[in-house]
Order: sequence, then structure tokens, then C-alpha cells
Amino acid sequence: MRKALVAAATLPLLLTACGGSSTSGSSSEGSGKSVVLITPTPVGTDSFLQLSVAGGKKAAQELGASFKLYESHDPTSIAQNVDAAVRAKPTVIIGVTYSFDDVLGTVPAQHPSQQFLEVDSCPKKQAANLTCVAFKEYEAAYLAGVEAGQLSKNHKLGVVAALDSPFIHRWIDPFFSGARSVAPQTTGTPLYVGGSNPYSDPARAKAQAQTLSATKGADIIEAAASGGNPGVFQAAAAGGFKSFGVDVDQCKLSPGNVIDNVLKHVDVAEYNAIKDVAAGKAGGYKIYGLAENGVGVTALDPDLASSGCTVASEPAVVAKVKQVRADIVAGKVKVADPVSGS
Repeated sequence: MRKALVAAATLPLLLTACGGSSTSGSSSEGSGKSVVLITPTPVGTDSFLQLSVAGGKKAAQELGASFKLYESHDPTSIAQNVDAAVRAKPTVIIGVTYSFDDVLGTVPAQHPSQQFLEVDSCPKKQAANLTCVAFKEYEAAYLAGVEAGQLSKNHKLGVVAALDSPFIHRWIDPFFSGARSVAPQTTGTPLYVGGSNPYSDPARAKAQAQTLSATKGADIIEAAASGGNPGVFQAAAAGGFKSFGVDVDQCKLSPGNVIDNVLKHVDVAEYNAIKDVAAGKAGGYKIYGLAENGVGVTALDPDLASSGCTVASEPAVVAKVKQVRADIVAGKVKVADPVSGS
């Protein structure tokens, strides 16, 4: 665990925060503004959490605010970190992922003068001082499936996912549905990392990918295991199958083995929300999909040619993806949300 050097005046707060990690920007001198970001697990190699840190830091820098990061390890440390952040009275406290649904379903109402932001989810009971941003990941996963359906040689696909939960099925079910929309004979099999470290276990993710290839014949496997994704890419390189990344462009992590990525622009959505809260436009629940450019695939990016993604050499596949994206945005194609069932 990395521990940053801090001034003596802030030491008591950091000792109460379970994250053990704090960074602050020098641009905060005299502004009085501060941003506290709390993650559900250590950031490590988790690309999603790395994006959230990047978005928080960028917003803090532009606001002339300090930035502090508290990394949690379990539900208990999440609650303790939120408590420590509340006592620090920052401009905004940010919780990342549905892991904060419980604590942010109660704490904001208890501290109405403190602004909160939940990224990637929202409690069923949302307080007026809680802003929420989330994403239609399933729309982007559907587009990745459209690519996979066109590129699979035996029409057998797999997904290595962190956990078997309704939320994570947003990367699984639409991926298979998108493939079947262009290749109805497609079959899909998910396997899960699970265990005590489902979001950061490359070895387990690699083993599950090898199983999908060896026993199910999957020739394309989507990696939806966060920090475990590199394990899937390693298996692809050794096993002769192709893969998809998630959250960010992961094609360069394993050149020639990653077709594309299910992108989620967490940093952009979080950055916009923080700026809004600081400007007094707090509250509400904004959901980013393809229409809002909050999610997508690398095939849609203008710099696709330099991405390292193998889909760059498949112009017909890219053209189809662009068409399907336009149809989804126009409402001609409806992608079901595995969480809501609609």
C-alpha cells in the first residue's frame, strides 16, 4: 500500500481514513475547495478506478481545489472512509460504484450541508445533496457483440467477468445479443472470477479464459474482470483466440490479441459532475449512453488507426458498428438493460 507524505495538519484525518492513500494538488493554495474521492477497493491496475481518479484530479485542478484519495478494502472501510471524509468537510465527497449504494443512501440525509457524488450508480432513496451519474454500459457491450458476431469463425463466444451479478451482466448479456443480431447461430458462455479478489485477480481470470477456449471452443472472449483483464489477454496470446477489453483502450496491452474495447468514459462524466456541484448545480441523476457519448467502442474513435485494436483492419465491421450505433441512438434498435429488464 502506497502512502503519500502529508502535512502534519492533515495527518489525523488520514489516520482515520482506511484508504491509506492521499494526494493533493498544489493548485489548491488559498482556494478553500477540496475534492475527496473514495474507491471501493485499492486502485491498483483497475482501469475503471484509474479513470475515476483521473476525472477527480482534473476537476480539482481546474477548480483550484485539493484532491484526496481514500482507497477502501471492504464495506466496513468504505463506511469508515465516508465518515472521515464527512468530518473533513470538502467541497464534494465522491463514492465510486454500486458498493456505495448503502452508505450514500443514508449518510447524505444526515449531513444536508455536505455535497456528495456517486459515480456509476445511485441509491434507491436519493437525498437532495447527492448527485448521481451512471452509464448505459449495455449499449456499448451490444456494439462489441456486433463486432464479435461478424469476426468469430465458429460462433462460440465467452466472457470472463468478475462476478455473477445483475450489474455485471450489463457486459455479458448484450455482448451475446449483439453477436446474435448479426449471427443468430452464436452461442455464449460466461465464467466468473469470484473469490476474495474478483476485480483484481489476473491469474484466476486467465484460468477462466483458458477454460472457455479449451472446453467451450470460444474463439473470442470478452474480458470484464477489471484488474484481472491482463490475465485474459495473456491467455489469448498463448491460446490463439481473440479478446475484448473494457473501460479504456486495452488493445496495446496485448498487441494483435484485442479486437476492441467496451468503453465507459467515467472520467468525463465524473469531471462534469464535480464541476456542476462546485458551481451550485447539485443533485439529480444523469445517465450517459451512446447518445451522450458516455459509452462506446474504440471502433468509433477517430484515432482507431493508432489504437492497436485489430478491428482497425476490418472496415466492413467498423461500418456495421457505426450503423448499429446510429440505430440505437435513433431508437430503431433497443438494447435491453439486464439490471432493469427493459
